[in-house]
Amino acid sequence: MTDYGFDTLIDRTGTWSAKWSLYGPEVLPFWVADMDFRAPPGLLAAVAERLDHGVLGYTRTPPELEAAFIDWLERRFGWTVVADWLVWLPGVVPGLNLAGRAVGGGSLLIPAPVYFPFLAVPGHVGKQGIVVDLVREGGRWVMDQDRFEAAVRPDTGAFLLCNPQNPTGRVYRRDELETLVEFCLRHDMTLVSDEIHCDLLLDPDASHTCVASLTPELRTITLFGPNKSYNIPGLGVGVAVIPDAGLRRAFLRARAGLIAHLSPLAYAAALWAYSERTDWLPSLNGYLRGNRDRLQETVAGLAGVEMTHVEGTYLGWLDVRELGLEDPAGHFERHGLGFSDGARFGGAGFQRFNFGCPRTMLEEGLTRFVVGVRDA
Repeated sequence: MTDYGFDTLIDRTGTWSAKWSLYGPEVLPFWVADMDFRAPPGLLAAVAERLDHGVLGYTRTPPELEAAFIDWLERRFGWTVVADWLVWLPGVVPGLNLAGRAVGGGSLLIPAPVYFPFLAVPGHVGKQGIVVDLVREGGRWVMDQDRFEAAVRPDTGAFLLCNPQNPTGRVYRRDELETLVEFCLRHDMTLVSDEIHCDLLLDPDASHTCVASLTPELRTITLFGPNKSYNIPGLGVGVAVIPDAGLRRAFLRARAGLIAHLSPLAYAAALWAYSERTDWLPSLNGYLRGNRDRLQETVAGLAGVEMTHVEGTYLGWLDVRELGLEDPAGHFERHGLGFSDGARFGGAGFQRFNFGCPRTMLEEGLTRFVVGVRDA
């Protein structure tokens, strides 16, 4: 494997980093899903080459990017799509909100805990959010079919899915997704699926299934982007795959006047990412797997803390409810740890731990975490 320098501690001072500027220097940030690794050398070279041109004007979507993305979907996940189905966006979160505007109905079904922008979509688009709790079963967070059946309403227009799941780290199995597809078809709901973490699979036997590939009968909006896999969230690039022509027109109407042109640097980065044949992803996933194992090993030795197995992403979902903390986030911040507070994700009493960082930073964070738990 190529040495990509994952062990290197990179000083992000002076880069206006949202992750590192939220707290003072005494707090290690493990919150926002932004890894502390340099992007792949080839991607940085592609961006630098575009930058060297010197003119950074309004840019149309490169046809070669569309071709590379279509090939990537077929090659990685066996899903065949066409260019007409693609709508390029400055990220997945705008796509979630445009989807909320584009689908019919007056309510949206949202499993939780979930990445907090999901929970904000109903308010942004003037619809009601129906939040249904995931359940822990056999060490995994799963979608309980009976709960969804009880929650769905006649005016429920869409189901918002996150797969791989943020913050729990689940990679849903094909049979689970087939059950979800049948449920959506039976209730005439559109399925909106955020699949931005699809390349970050930590278990050797984990396999990502694009839910929209399971049947052409279901109306779907599937959201992708290279931002997480290649650590370029600041560039802002994503794409919606919408096979149904009527739904795609509604999505484009919702986008009109709201979404700016993508940066030419974002397009250059995305073209490299969807064309790459390096060992970046195997190397990254191997390193993240080691970090995950260290986190899980540490949590297993602590009373009052639980964590389900992380199959994908670089996010640990820590259950600290048994510690009886009135303010879990504040408690750990006082111990030098900046986590994402689970209450924002629909999981009060949980903390989300981003372990996408050099091993030495992780080890220091784990040391502080052990002290914080024992001081609870």
